[in-house]
Amino acid sequence: MVQKYQSPVRIYKYPFELVMAAYEKRFPTCPQIPVFLGSEVLRESRSPDGAVHVVERSCRLRVEAPRLLRKIAGVEHVVFVQRNVLNWRERTLLIEAHNETFASRVVVNESCSYTVHPENEEWTCFEQCASLDIRSFFGFENALEKIAMKQYTANVKRGKEVIEHYLNELISQGTSHIPRWTPAPVREEDNRSQAGPRDPGSLEADRPGSAPGPAAETVLTDEDKLDADYIERYLGHLTPVQESCLIQLRHWLQETHKGKIPKDEHILRFLRARDFHLDKAREMLCQSLSWRKQHQVDLLLQTWRPPALLEEFYAGGWHYQDTDGRPLYILRLGHMDTKGLMKAVGEEALLKHVLSVNEEGQKRCEGNTKQFGRPISSWTCLVDLEGLNMRHLWRPGVKALLRMIEVVEDNYPETLGRLLIVRAPRVFPVLWTLISPFINENTRQKFLIYSGSNYQGPGGLVDYLDKEVIPDFLGGECVCNVPEGGLVPKSLYLTEEEQGHTDQLQQWRETYQSASVLRGAPHEVAVEILEGESVITWDFDILRGDVVFSLYHSKQMPKLGPQEPGARAGGQLTDKGWVLGVDYSRVEAPLVCREGESIQGSHVTRWPGIYLLQWQMHSPPGNVACSLPGVEDVLTALHSPGPKCKLLYYYEVLASEDFRGSMSSLESCTSGFSQLSTTTSSSSGQSHSSPLVSR
Repeated sequence: MVQKYQSPVRIYKYPFELVMAAYEKRFPTCPQIPVFLGSEVLRESRSPDGAVHVVERSCRLRVEAPRLLRKIAGVEHVVFVQRNVLNWRERTLLIEAHNETFASRVVVNESCSYTVHPENEEWTCFEQCASLDIRSFFGFENALEKIAMKQYTANVKRGKEVIEHYLNELISQGTSHIPRWTPAPVREEDNRSQAGPRDPGSLEADRPGSAPGPAAETVLTDEDKLDADYIERYLGHLTPVQESCLIQLRHWLQETHKGKIPKDEHILRFLRARDFHLDKAREMLCQSLSWRKQHQVDLLLQTWRPPALLEEFYAGGWHYQDTDGRPLYILRLGHMDTKGLMKAVGEEALLKHVLSVNEEGQKRCEGNTKQFGRPISSWTCLVDLEGLNMRHLWRPGVKALLRMIEVVEDNYPETLGRLLIVRAPRVFPVLWTLISPFINENTRQKFLIYSGSNYQGPGGLVDYLDKEVIPDFLGGECVCNVPEGGLVPKSLYLTEEEQGHTDQLQQWRETYQSASVLRGAPHEVAVEILEGESVITWDFDILRGDVVFSLYHSKQMPKLGPQEPGARAGGQLTDKGWVLGVDYSRVEAPLVCREGESIQGSHVTRWPGIYLLQWQMHSPPGNVACSLPGVEDVLTALHSPGPKCKLLYYYEVLASEDFRGSMSSLESCTSGFSQLSTTTSSSSGQSHSSPLVSR
């Protein structure tokens, strides 16, 4: 595979003639470049008027490679042939170089140019491109490629420093100006002599534009080129290889992409997301550009107006910037009714709003770059989880969140500079287990999580935010205008006809299983746990009637019917002779669930065995069953008409090896969202639960 390198335009703020004087000081040897062992002139010619000077040199470079590789190759240095065409009239120097050593195995070609700055004739521009093609090298092709690229890019950086060194030396010696070339008067005999034989090299050099320059595939117009000062000012410090990748990808887009060319900051984010692997970054960027065109994302900030309900209940907004100048976005996720928002405005509206936040974030980064005079390409997000509870684990909501994460990861890579999570409650590890596998590893490394009040004091928010901008609800003095969120009234929910998203409704239905509960005939699900410290989570809606939910543990597997694996509705799951507290035990206190309620909860298992999730019809106070129903109760219920309860439920088991974090590792936080939920919890040793009722 051919490796290519393309430099940005490097600018010397000195006239061309002075830069050329500094350049000539590099020959025949250059102590400032240790790998350059020396050079000798092979061929030299000038045009009759002295305007064009052609020099061919043989240059020896020391091989900086492991001793074993040098021994196998049998060389300590390599020879390159360099051809320079200096045109004083046009004020250009074009350089072509190629390797002579191992030319049949390795092909190295380099093209450089010094030209006058198009907007300031007192400045000089330098460009460089090269290619490396390793055809065969004693089985060490990959090693040689890495060594060669590393050494080459190091010499690229050193080359500019050397020119600047000699420029300073010239100025210190009193040479700060060199007159431009002017043609000498031409005598008659000179005119006659010009018709005679001439050196082929000088003939070629005399023709404007005939001298070899950079390969055609890397030639850009002046307005399309990037200069090094611009990169440093607006994009930040990049290595020579990273600069080359940016320029190549940008040039490829200019040649092939039909439509708006992304900004350099945007292109650079995709390169960083793929560790500057050019082909992978190109593929990712092309897919994103197609997505942006399909969904008209470029027009989103002009066309999207969030519904009034979303503006009131979506608890997120921009709030000044962090200590690094990054725009700061605050999200009070614990105070946000994600389920209510999805049912009131729909998943697509929420996704559009999230996309508009990302678009606004990019715009703010550009503004802060200009304001603070340094590159700012990402923002900081502060997430307050006070009030987070099992309601936030509503499965359609989690699936929608995962979809949004996927869309943002694919189309806004490297836009998140830091994520500060504060007041993380005990339920947070469950949510983190569900979503973290879908978050890129580079992004996960930017997360900082604080439980309880750990965000206060040294090592907390003050390390990343100025005290003057820490929100008042986190103990700061700054008034924060981010909406507080709150419970979305059910009266604002969209009907199925209003939603019109049949696919979304179908997905919601497919997520849940339906069940009927008769008096004396509960609905039960048996879940086998093979190891302790797994997490059982549940989520169910009561559609009709009132039920009592309980969770039991048994060491024995009940006899299951054919209805569904691991579950059976109605019927006796345990032997009538089983004794509560001996053959099986209750691990969750009975929870009365009223019609219309939505319940989410979890249980961290202490022992392996069988866990039974049970829903039975609610009896009047004092008559709540304390054990599993008998056979007679079930038969009576099945053959006797009577009231029936209906529910939709979903459960999931998070295995211990997948569970990311211990519940006890995070301090329990007092919820400030009491109007949204009431929480009941119990614990015994390592086992604890957090069921939640939402009315």
